[in-house]
Amino acid sequence: MSPRKVAVLGTRYADLSIEEEVLGPLDVVLVLGDGGSPDQILEVARDAEVVLCGSRPKFDAEVLGGLTCRGIVRYGIGVDTIDLQAAADRGIAVARVSDYGTEAVAFHAVSTAVALFRRLPEADAALRGGAWGVAGLRPMHLPSASVAGVVGYGRIGRQAASYLRGLGFSVLAHDEYVDVPAEDGVRSASLDEVLETSDVVTLHAPGDPSGRPLLDADRLGRMKPGSVLVNTARGSLVDLPALLDALAAGRPRFAALDVFPTEPVDPAVFEPVADRVLVTPHVAWYTEESEADMRRKAAAEAARLLRREPLREPVD
Repeated sequence: MSPRKVAVLGTRYADLSIEEEVLGPLDVVLVLGDGGSPDQILEVARDAEVVLCGSRPKFDAEVLGGLTCRGIVRYGIGVDTIDLQAAADRGIAVARVSDYGTEAVAFHAVSTAVALFRRLPEADAALRGGAWGVAGLRPMHLPSASVAGVVGYGRIGRQAASYLRGLGFSVLAHDEYVDVPAEDGVRSASLDEVLETSDVVTLHAPGDPSGRPLLDADRLGRMKPGSVLVNTARGSLVDLPALLDALAAGRPRFAALDVFPTEPVDPAVFEPVADRVLVTPHVAWYTEESEADMRRKAAAEAARLLRREPLREPVD
């Protein structure tokens, strides 16, 4: 009997050693592809029994109709690139890995928040431009005199809140779906209160299925003058054109963005407010440890599909 085929699409890993380690005992052959277009997906994955994929491949109804796989496993959390109804109609299971990168994302969010709160990019630019001293950097405040707001209090939000409290901030949290435990030392608040009173706001909420932004022009206008907004969660959470206008008006004054409504983002859109925005290319999740954890868990889901066992994290 020939080995079963597992297609690995849309990744940039140096090798597939982790996948080989997990799936090797099941007598499979791993086939790597870019998956950047429907033709590229089908060329590699048409006869695969399982597909492992990154965020680039798009599985619409037409592409899914050309597959014979038992299931698709997403490296990571988001499954907006997969037509879930079409997959269900064809009996194709979909799984994801959501419990990875907690420490990495929270650390990235708080690191960028603190860099802007302390106005480090401005200080660096000022010195390089020949300035000296604090005159152009006023006002700055201590964390112990400031408030941080966490929007979304799941695993990552809770970790970010812990880091912020450790730095001395008073922390507010808003979550529409889970309670904020009193023992965490974090006070539950409405979204409006978080926006209106926080010196730093960091987003860790899921996106609206409709794509409607959580922070539109009205809500951005409620933010405290001089505040910092951080988004490492979903690009769709923030109306980007409205944010650019809000930054120009100083509410918020600064933003750190790792995710964008359309990726990759054109950096030219930030030129009018370049001194007020810190952008990174969707890397908050990444450390060597978190990447290995995600890959191992995704490969384990693929193994469950091959063994016809219940999935650990199926997507309904």
